[in-house]
Amino acid sequence: MTTQTTAPKNTGAPAQGDTSGLIGIPADLGRALATGGGILTVVSTFLAWTWTAEFPGDLTVYGYPGGLQVLVLIAGAVTTLFGLASYGIKGLGWLAPAGADAALKFAALAAFATTWYTIIAISAQLGGVVNLEPGGYIAAAVTLIAFLGALALPFERPEPDPFDPDDTGWDQFKHTSSHNWQTIRAAFASKEPRPVRALPSSIEILIIVAVLALALLVFTYGIGTEYDELFVGFLIVSGFGFTALHRSGLISHATEITARHQNITICGAFIAAACFPFTQSDDQYATLGVYILIFATVALGLNIVVGLAGLLDLGYVAFLGVGAYAASMVSGSPSSPFDLHLPFWAAVLVGAAASLIFGVLIGAPTLRLRGDYLAIVTLGFGEIFRITANNLDGTSGPDVTNGSNGISSIPDLKILGFDLGISHDIGGFTLGRFANYFLLMLIITAVVVLVFRRSGDSRIGRAWVAIREDETAALAMGINGFRVKLIAFAVGASLAGLAGTVQAHVTYTVTPEQYLFAGTTPPNSAFLLAAVVLGGMGTIAGPLIGAALLFLIPNKLQFLDDYQLFAFGLALVLLMRFRPEGLVANRRRKLEFHEEADAPAVLSKTGA
Repeated sequence: MTTQTTAPKNTGAPAQGDTSGLIGIPADLGRALATGGGILTVVSTFLAWTWTAEFPGDLTVYGYPGGLQVLVLIAGAVTTLFGLASYGIKGLGWLAPAGADAALKFAALAAFATTWYTIIAISAQLGGVVNLEPGGYIAAAVTLIAFLGALALPFERPEPDPFDPDDTGWDQFKHTSSHNWQTIRAAFASKEPRPVRALPSSIEILIIVAVLALALLVFTYGIGTEYDELFVGFLIVSGFGFTALHRSGLISHATEITARHQNITICGAFIAAACFPFTQSDDQYATLGVYILIFATVALGLNIVVGLAGLLDLGYVAFLGVGAYAASMVSGSPSSPFDLHLPFWAAVLVGAAASLIFGVLIGAPTLRLRGDYLAIVTLGFGEIFRITANNLDGTSGPDVTNGSNGISSIPDLKILGFDLGISHDIGGFTLGRFANYFLLMLIITAVVVLVFRRSGDSRIGRAWVAIREDETAALAMGINGFRVKLIAFAVGASLAGLAGTVQAHVTYTVTPEQYLFAGTTPPNSAFLLAAVVLGGMGTIAGPLIGAALLFLIPNKLQFLDDYQLFAFGLALVLLMRFRPEGLVANRRRKLEFHEEADAPAVLSKTGA
């Protein structure tokens, strides 16, 4: 029997090949509304939005934006620029190498979402919309107008697939919903950016410097947000703003330029990071900075195991604990069972070597397993380490780790007479204890990045990727799979131990409860794995960015209390749904998850 298929009946939907917008406003009028709305959004931030200073940020001042108004001002300015670029104004073409329409939609959405979040927060906190000044109403109206105007911009609609007329109502509903979702995705999609024209090396280096300076500014602002509402607004603006820049093609061009000068970019990134403590007036946010670096360094070590070699390790945080315990026992702590106080370089070697030995001892009998079985064994190792450290208290076992009390009173490091535990004045800037450790941890992070790059570029790195892609094929080609995986396990473990030596001195105390499989506070094995997957497996920048986000966001969203893990899980589900390759993905993983992408002419070992 032959089943006839027919095109859906015309129910007022745009015809195939139509390039109208999502809403029924003429394109020219929509473009004018979006651009004009962006300008008026900027103007509205100079008005008072509420009459009382009880709402954080003091939004009562005319002529001086404060708090969330600054974020709306930025979003409005970006909306205006993309709106002007969409008219093809000379001198603004560089803003949108992939077209300005999609970028304009996301920029208008950023301004709309941040403004309405602020209005709702004011009304909820102060007791109703009566607490709004005219400036708040104006801002809400103009951002809504700008967003509606952006939605009217034309785009190429996908053609609907025919459906079987005998389908049930539910099947037709699913078919229609699927087509509507494809239409919305097409509305916010952009074209392929035009190629970057050749520029003098000095100009490209200046562009790299500008990108790194902007990244430092955004990170410094985000980590320095003083209250919850401001951080939520920062997340909204930075999320939609980054997407707007990506849709415009600027991120693609910046990535291509930095790829031409990789060494300069990496050095510049570390110089920019080293400037962070000098932007702070006290040690409050340097504390977050050093913990982020510890978390990011361990995540980068895990990236060798998971991202390059493809080994699912669910107990990786134990290697961080081994390094921390080993270093604390030889650093002069009165709680240590050994009466040793080795210099820093020796303690680092002890911590890294101890983790390496444990990596080899655990990996040797387990790495012949694959997939889920290996994951279960590594999860067991992580728990065994924590329970063993808890029981070595002199009662349940030998007195080695002091049980649940841990190794305490770990002295601060002294390197070449430089005491990291006290403040120092450098060039008119005062660097506190955590700023000192931040700079030390930055050096260790640089060492880990160097190891990752060199090992990934080496013969063993190519063998790791071969094992990750198809272990059976790699074995058939003569690769010693067990030896290659054991090396990956040992290198990853030693890098985690390296970070653990600094963590022991930063926290003063090492306890078993710091090294859980999962918890609300990183680092733990679940968060480390999430940082690698979220950031982008097999890349350098991915785990660093993922770790920074996963440490900073829970720290800033403490007002969610018991709902922190719920919000974290929801964010991960959404990310894996819409960007499964991670925030910073290499070309190979993009092709794995997005089959419609064009295949590259050349693939390197990691697909970059």
